[in-house]
Amino acid sequence: MIQEHSISERQACNSVGLARSTAQYRKTPPDDTPIIQALEQLTQKHPAIGVWQSHHRMRLMGHLWNFKRVYRVYTSLGLNIRRRAKKRLPARVKQALFRPEGPDQVYSIDFMHDSLWDGRSYRLLNVIDDYNREVLAIEVDTSLPALRVIRVLERIKAVRPLPKMIRVDNGPEFISAKLDHWCRANGITLTYIQPGKPTQNAYVERLNGSMRRELLSAYVFRTLDEVREKADEWMNDYNHHRPHKSLGYRPPALIQP
Repeated sequence: MIQEHSISERQACNSVGLARSTAQYRKTPPDDTPIIQALEQLTQKHPAIGVWQSHHRMRLMGHLWNFKRVYRVYTSLGLNIRRRAKKRLPARVKQALFRPEGPDQVYSIDFMHDSLWDGRSYRLLNVIDDYNREVLAIEVDTSLPALRVIRVLERIKAVRPLPKMIRVDNGPEFISAKLDHWCRANGITLTYIQPGKPTQNAYVERLNGSMRRELLSAYVFRTLDEVREKADEWMNDYNHHRPHKSLGYRPPALIQP
């Protein structure tokens, strides 16, 4: 009306029955800077908290912003979209690789991976006695979680004493709370090598290399049963007949404490 009929704002408002204060109102966006700063400080210090925890924490800090406003700023910052944080391993102390003075004092455990003829992948869990390099178990399956590792150790426990220490890398099965609890219950110390330092677990790495050359790379396997059968045969030969240079060209079974 003001533009087309060239009348004043007062006359236009009177014509349509609109208050001049309403016509003159201009929305001013609120200053959310204090809320943004408070949310950033909270979420950096406590990455796992949500919007309600943030709201109540800010109330305890003396901020009286209502929840709707906090939630609007929270979502505008993208804090409602949780990103999976990479887990950090605790610091590992470098420990020298030492040879035990007798059997069943230190075991080393490690995983290997390979594929069947049809492309299906499978894993091998190798357990070795560091004293005489005797292979105590080769477990084969498509999946070997922490509970399966415990089952293998229980099977070893049934026929011989458990060691005082087990050396492992930082795989998810080995840092599992279940394995840690089982080892504590059996008086075993889990010793972790430093990440990216396989030489700190040299005994089982040496075994893995021999197994890769002499077994996994030498045969084509179509089923897991074939892998298990050949692995048992290879383990028996490794322990009782294969001469080891580090053992004076004797097999592990002939090494006595």
